[in-house]
Amino acid sequence: MATKKKKEESIILITNDDGVTAPGIRNLVEAVKDLGRVVVVAPDKPQSGMGHAITIGSPLRMSALHIYEGVETWSTSGTPVDCVKLAVDKILHRKPDICLSGINHGANHSINVIYSGTMSAAIEASIENIPSIGFSLLDLSVEADFAGAKKYARKIVQQVLSIKKIDKHFCLNVNIPNISESLIKGIKICKQAYAKYEEDFDERRDPGGRKYYWLTGEFVNFDKSRDTDVWALKNNYVSVVPVQFDLTNYVLKQQLEKNWNH
Repeated sequence: MATKKKKEESIILITNDDGVTAPGIRNLVEAVKDLGRVVVVAPDKPQSGMGHAITIGSPLRMSALHIYEGVETWSTSGTPVDCVKLAVDKILHRKPDICLSGINHGANHSINVIYSGTMSAAIEASIENIPSIGFSLLDLSVEADFAGAKKYARKIVQQVLSIKKIDKHFCLNVNIPNISESLIKGIKICKQAYAKYEEDFDERRDPGGRKYYWLTGEFVNFDKSRDTDVWALKNNYVSVVPVQFDLTNYVLKQQLEKNWNH
């Protein structure tokens, strides 16, 4: 009698923008390491705010590390997006079953998704038809409590891995509120809030008397509806926003097609 073929182990690629030794990525590895074969490919230094930058004109270097027990780990001199590209082409030699990015130290809700290296790595994976999830905890501290983030990251990854027919450009932006695990009310599927930073450059002088500028600003939410990521996080929910790399404004496209003078 023929034996039933054992299901192949899922390959889980993990990256981030805070650096390969950041507490956030360590906690993400711990949360999912028994769900498949985990491979970490992450920057050798913090790359926050890099957006979708790639390295052009400079060599990229990779080093094997032994910092997470039983987990193949590589650091690279590149950006988060570089890490995804290198992982697929030079380390895995195939597409992983899922790409996880984070857990980021700090929020990536609303407009932050545009600037975020964490989310750009996840979006790069989705461009390559790899289901992906970016995770962020609303706490910038290296001593942040990741208990709630680990719990919900694991729960969400398990659910995504169980989807039989997944969209080829599947990508989620997940943010976890900065509260104790017991106070988190659950998960909300949300839209991205219309919010942005009202920014200013503070002019200062260095010890040599030369001017320099320090970016400052205040986060302002213009969207008061109850189905946004900002609302969910403020009300103690984990926010989950499906995102895409197609930036086409389809409503405006239709208007222009109808009214534009050709």
